[in-house]
Amino acid sequence: MTLFAMGRRTLLAAAAATLTIAGPALAGGHQVLEKMHFLIPGGAGGGWDGTARGTGEALSKAGLVGTASYENMSGGGGGKAIGYLIENADSLEDTLMVNSTPIVIRSLTGVFPQSFRDLTLVAGTIGDYAALVVSKDSPINSMEEFLAAYRADPRGTAVGGGSVPGGMDHLVAAMVMEAAGEDPTELKYIPYDAGGKAMAALLSGEIKALSTGFSEAIALADAGEVKILGVTSDDRVPAYDTAPTMTEQGLDTTFVNWRGFFAAPGLSEEKLTAYQDAIAKMYDTPEWEEVRARNGWVNIHNSGDDFRVFLENQEKAIGDLMKKLGFL
Repeated sequence: MTLFAMGRRTLLAAAAATLTIAGPALAGGHQVLEKMHFLIPGGAGGGWDGTARGTGEALSKAGLVGTASYENMSGGGGGKAIGYLIENADSLEDTLMVNSTPIVIRSLTGVFPQSFRDLTLVAGTIGDYAALVVSKDSPINSMEEFLAAYRADPRGTAVGGGSVPGGMDHLVAAMVMEAAGEDPTELKYIPYDAGGKAMAALLSGEIKALSTGFSEAIALADAGEVKILGVTSDDRVPAYDTAPTMTEQGLDTTFVNWRGFFAAPGLSEEKLTAYQDAIAKMYDTPEWEEVRARNGWVNIHNSGDDFRVFLENQEKAIGDLMKKLGFL
């Protein structure tokens, strides 16, 4: 599975090669943990929020976890939650923090001083494609029409996202522009704190398009709020198969964002094993399949040392890519 692709097929093959697709897990229906508290580094309505709540829903409904609770902690591009997890490690044994590609990007760019190395790595769990959407009332109906509007008025055709400048949503939009033959560093990108605020900006006309996770785009399209111009999958996704891929519109861009879970530093081996056991068993439950299919996610499971190797490879590959695009 390709993690990134751009014009002239700039592939993050080294990162992608470390991904392993989850196989049979034999849930057995027994409870692994009494409780699990999810720390979400962004606001409501974003990809982290959906991933944490969807995972908690599956784990609790499947009986693998007794109760699941959630806490949104925005700030510092995710840095506030990471700092909180580190500073209060002794009292947060029951807490899992969700994160994704931005923990690598924001560490590289110095948005926060910590990196994944300062946390306990639990497991990578899913992949989510990216999408570019416009409001339901927009006159734009395809990537070709969006690019025409951009070329006619670059500064008046801003793209927003739920991440900081140089962050993942920005990076995906820049890759699309590069594939279209445009200078990716010239794109006017406006950042918002998570998907909810970015969506409000799209509906108000402050931005012309929104770069977001495909699962978020599906929810917004199902609610009748947006039109999906393009998705960064290799092929159309069954969860929303009316959304065209970027590739079929002549834009050589594919991308899948991993999402996974981290715990506080110094977590006991016993608790870490229990977390990893619960997540591994989750994949074989109908409760998880319902959540996964609803969101259009891809099952990507890498645990412990495999997760660490994947993150180290991605850090190098993304760093090289960001230098090429002028973000580092």
